Amino acid sequence: MAQPIRVLVAKPGLDGHDRGALVIAQGLRDEGFEVIYTGLRQTPLQIVATAIQEDVACIGLSSLSGAHMELFPEVVRLLRERQAEDILVIGGGVVPDEDRKALLEQGIAEVFTPGTKIQEVAEFIRSHVRFDSLGEDTEVGLTNKVDHVAIAVPRIADALPFYTQVLKLSVVHEEVIHDQQVKAVFVKAGDVHIELLEPTAESSPIAKFVQQKGGGLHHIAYEVKDAADALAAAEQAGFRLIDKKPRFGGRGKLIGFVHPKDTNGVLVEFCQLTTEEVHAP
Repeated sequence: MAQPIRVLVAKPGLDGHDRGALVIAQGLRDEGFEVIYTGLRQTPLQIVATAIQEDVACIGLSSLSGAHMELFPEVVRLLRERQAEDILVIGGGVVPDEDRKALLEQGIAEVFTPGTKIQEVAEFIRSHVRFDSLGEDTEVGLTNKVDHVAIAVPRIADALPFYTQVLKLSVVHEEVIHDQQVKAVFVKAGDVHIELLEPTAESSPIAKFVQQKGGGLHHIAYEVKDAADALAAAEQAGFRLIDKKPRFGGRGKLIGFVHPKDTNGVLVEFCQLTTEEVHAP
């Protein structure tokens, strides 16, 4: 579940009027934000320290004293100094239009003057805050990359012209994988390779696949950091495995398969780069 956007509403300087800041704070809470209010007479250093400590995604500065041209940019400078410039900074108060333009040039994302609707401020924050500062979805998954898509064919020589002559893709690697009784040709399509698989013996699993289905999509391979760990994670999650342990596959990668009956009919391969890998561009 997504966390609410955390906002620090701060009153920098000697300004002793905080009614507007309190109205903004409550309005943002009503809009679903998590709001922290610093209280009156905070220094820029205190505001930045609180923002970092509270891990906020946005700082809303409020000033009615006329010191905004000194205080607001100082908060931005201190954030940069502490490598926390990903925190969005907005300002509010009685700010002349020429000052607003100058503040925007100094890193304030927007300045809202009296009469601005809460919904307008909320929408601006939602659309400008950096989502990687919200601290959500930080769990690292098994993979974020498809390595290749494998297609079984009766004869590579017959299938290849579609890829090289029609799609204008390039062959980047080919080999015979003896223990799997297949010939493999890799064609590069962007960041993904298409692996064409041709059986080299009637007992080959690819030969049986071609006999039963006439060829077609055979498996999707996902690049993983550790194939053994990926297989173990899949098994722990209740997925049946074809390979209990990784073995060597095409281009020298360690591979292991998850049973297609548990993955909606698609054979899934985990593949791990090794020092034995035969590199393809």
